[in-house]
Amino acid sequence: MTGADLPHRILLGPGPSNCHPSVLQAMSRPMIGHLDPEFLKIMDETQALLRQVMKTSNRLTLPVSGTGSAGMETCLCNLVEPGDRVLVCVNGVFGTRMADIVERLRGELHTVQAEWGTAFEPEAVARAVSEVRPKLVAIVHAETSTGVLQPIEDISRIVHEAGALLLVDAVTSLGGAPVETDKWQVDALYSGTQKCLSCPPGLAPVTFGERAVAALDARKSRVTSWYLDMAMVRKYWGSERTYHHTAPISMIFALNQALKLVVAEGLEARFARHRLNQRALVAGIEAMGLSMLVKEAYRAPMLNAVRIPEGADDRAVRAALLQEHDIEIGGGLGPLAGKIWRVGLMGESSARENVVALLSALEKILKAQGVRVRRGAAKAAEAVY
Repeated sequence: MTGADLPHRILLGPGPSNCHPSVLQAMSRPMIGHLDPEFLKIMDETQALLRQVMKTSNRLTLPVSGTGSAGMETCLCNLVEPGDRVLVCVNGVFGTRMADIVERLRGELHTVQAEWGTAFEPEAVARAVSEVRPKLVAIVHAETSTGVLQPIEDISRIVHEAGALLLVDAVTSLGGAPVETDKWQVDALYSGTQKCLSCPPGLAPVTFGERAVAALDARKSRVTSWYLDMAMVRKYWGSERTYHHTAPISMIFALNQALKLVVAEGLEARFARHRLNQRALVAGIEAMGLSMLVKEAYRAPMLNAVRIPEGADDRAVRAALLQEHDIEIGGGLGPLAGKIWRVGLMGESSARENVVALLSALEKILKAQGVRVRRGAAKAAEAVY
């Protein structure tokens, strides 16, 4: 199958999202060397754009050559040494993944748990921090497996009053909801390119604040990963331009263009668009008689967990959406497998026409399966617009 034969999918799953044509076109720019003066200018510009979107002045801000999970591992392997006490907040798959990495790094792992589909209460985190007295507290901002958007400011205050570092996973939230790295006093933060930034997967933006850099510089042991060692990688992205690895040049072209689109739209306008499309989706879902997993106050605007109605065949519904309508949505993970659909409204994919198309198709497919749903999902969404 050639590229021309591939179907055009409406990507409404948990990632990747659809890319703007100019982002894909940027990847086809002529190849140049990773130390070419023209490419170095693009690197500098990309870092400046990342700082703007991540709302930070951190000098150590760059896209790691790897997916969002590489960003997670980068932050943890640079900040955690054997024996360090680490508190991981777990309310979904990606909190669980951070905990796994801490153990692999031989850190002293502690967790605070919340039911999947719920946010952490600051009091619960405060109790855990008081008991554990960790070096680092890690938390997911927008949990992709559940659609929970975790308020960060109160958690940050608790962590810093205890003298700990705060690490935030913003893989799903960056570019789709406010991420205030400096205002929230986040010490280290990582993301991915393929979600609300609407760039192909393959890069993981990370940023390290002064306290995190100081912890990196004060390590007693070498970073366990040579490839992800920020003590070396930052010298390539900094003024030294010390060779470390061959950067994914075409991907950085794409990220540069994707970030320019984010900035051109304006962060506040972009966030408002994601919230509006979520409201329209929820209105349509509820008009059918279906319900959402997460309470309204904690719903991530770019990742929506819809409870699967009784009598619906999860996989058959998703297959019909893909095969008959070219629409992709995601299924549930872990204890939510077979219980929810995950509908992503991320970046370029967060659009009125996509919301209406999904609701119309979903209503049709559920009725064909004999599931009792009310009519008028698309009309309810249109009323929001």
